[in-house]
Amino acid sequence: MEPRSRRLPGSDGLSVHVLEWSEAGTPLVLVHGFGNEAHIWDDFAPLVAPHYRTVAVDLRGHGDSDHDPERRYDYDCHVADLEAITAALGIERLVLVGHSFGGRTSMLFAAKHPERMAGLVIVDIGPEHDPRGTTRIRMEVMQRGDGSFADPAEYERVLAHNFPAGSEGALRRMAQHELRRRADGRYERKADPAFMAGRPGASEAEGEAGERDTAKRLWDALARILCPTLVVRGAASDILSPEIADRMVDDVLQKGQLAIVPRAAHSVMTDNPAGFAEATSGFVLG
Repeated sequence: MEPRSRRLPGSDGLSVHVLEWSEAGTPLVLVHGFGNEAHIWDDFAPLVAPHYRTVAVDLRGHGDSDHDPERRYDYDCHVADLEAITAALGIERLVLVGHSFGGRTSMLFAAKHPERMAGLVIVDIGPEHDPRGTTRIRMEVMQRGDGSFADPAEYERVLAHNFPAGSEGALRRMAQHELRRRADGRYERKADPAFMAGRPGASEAEGEAGERDTAKRLWDALARILCPTLVVRGAASDILSPEIADRMVDDVLQKGQLAIVPRAAHSVMTDNPAGFAEATSGFVLG
């Protein structure tokens, strides 16, 4: 099943790219994480498309969406883009599925618009990061050099190093869709270097005080979410700790559930696509 590609007006005068797998049913909007793009959902989206109006978004500064010349890449700007995109698509009530950075954006959207939420899936992210993961991400960003590659195969080898549990098919698609060819024949990532440099791990980008403020804001947001919410954690995640996941579900979310996906680290849907589909489909199709 091939998705339809569209460009829609976001906020701040930017254009946002989306993929649509289907147009009937309750809308289900998929939001990728830091450095990725909408095709990260290619394994999962066709499974739910027969049951939901399934849409995946390229966040600003990612994929085929516009880069922001003013570098407005904070969570509120991404929430505003989701508001603009859903308005352009005529979507009122929806299910949101967000991974990592997109998961935090989805938390804030759901807290701001509780009456619009039919359901929420938060994929391997919480109000607080496991320090192991932010250290790893920071090191990966530092090792990218000038960020250019001779061909997609070279980038795929980098991805295989950074995502050691990633499925072969998912890594190949990431290499295909996360790159664009430059005039000199080399390839570069589509993600805006300003965004990538600005978030090599939120604690470095925002500073420790800023990250504490963000964590408090996100905990407060979770407490305002009224809809059924599934927290999906990769069993080997170094971003979402077991303690934070348990606190989210047991102590804060009003209708929270937890699913732990085996043989998966932070990038759950690429590490174990079948396990992610089983955990998430059981929630959204149950």
